[in-house]
Amino acid sequence: MTASSTCRTTTAKSRMAAVGAIAVAGTLLLTGCGDQTKSGSDTGGSASSSAGTAKAPLFDKLPKEIQSKGVVKVGSDIAYAPVEFKDKSGATVGIDPDIAAALGKQLGVKFEFENATFDTLVTGLRAKRYDIAMSAMTDTKDRQEGVEDGKKVGEGVDFVDYFTAGVSIYTPKGKDQGIKTWADLCGKKIVVQRGTVSEDAAKKQAATCPAGKKLTFESFDNDQQAQTRLRGGGADAGSSDSPIAAYAVKTSGGGNDFQLVGETIDSAPYGIAVSKDNKQLSSALLTAMNTIIENGEYGKVLAKWGAEAGAVTEAKLNGGS
Repeated sequence: MTASSTCRTTTAKSRMAAVGAIAVAGTLLLTGCGDQTKSGSDTGGSASSSAGTAKAPLFDKLPKEIQSKGVVKVGSDIAYAPVEFKDKSGATVGIDPDIAAALGKQLGVKFEFENATFDTLVTGLRAKRYDIAMSAMTDTKDRQEGVEDGKKVGEGVDFVDYFTAGVSIYTPKGKDQGIKTWADLCGKKIVVQRGTVSEDAAKKQAATCPAGKKLTFESFDNDQQAQTRLRGGGADAGSSDSPIAAYAVKTSGGGNDFQLVGETIDSAPYGIAVSKDNKQLSSALLTAMNTIIENGEYGKVLAKWGAEAGAVTEAKLNGGS
């Protein structure tokens, strides 16, 4: 997701044109975000890496505290398929959990996902509720600097960038209403997830719409709630990161609920957020990410979820703009 200084999207530019077919096996379920429920040990290896030991190749690069506990606590909004979501059994699955499992093999620790609303993840990270936030979060300069809506709101975070995505608009199927660009949303209503880049884009567009053609938007705790409102006729369009919008179009109502409209905009990197005072952890994650890119595990994960279009050839630190 792309959040504001806290969420996936924020002023963040979004996710890339992976608007192609995202052929994902798995049923998308509604998940209540914000329950802070652990979702690592219930996945049988998807959200948790295989049990790690000091024999793992990159174990020594981790901070001593994480070496001792053998766990990396991950804050995530687990309702954002196909990046992270709950399957029918309640297990946490998706691109991020699978990448975390591959990282865990290199680092010799488990990654345990804990559910929270997207716009609280950076706050939770600052409060040391999590070691990292991994939740389709767009790396932006504002997030790096702790800026939200043009104001300094706290300590920024560092990002280990690992994927690229953009922002897409979708409408009820067969009802595109001539929407091809964000400017075409003037006079209409759009639903978005709170704290995301899509919400930022809606705010920005609303400020430029002419008199008499006001753009209104409604923000929700998670993307599934926004989709439900649109599905029920409560809005003209919705917006989310390109992989998520493409997945919703493909799976909701068996592919009969929504359609993508216009072009994907604001291509930008997803990053794993880490506190700025934890440089050793950022460095270890960066090394581990580049290791799984080089050994092919990263590519296998993206192929599994039909998300190859967002692949990067090298993980970077704070590459967002």
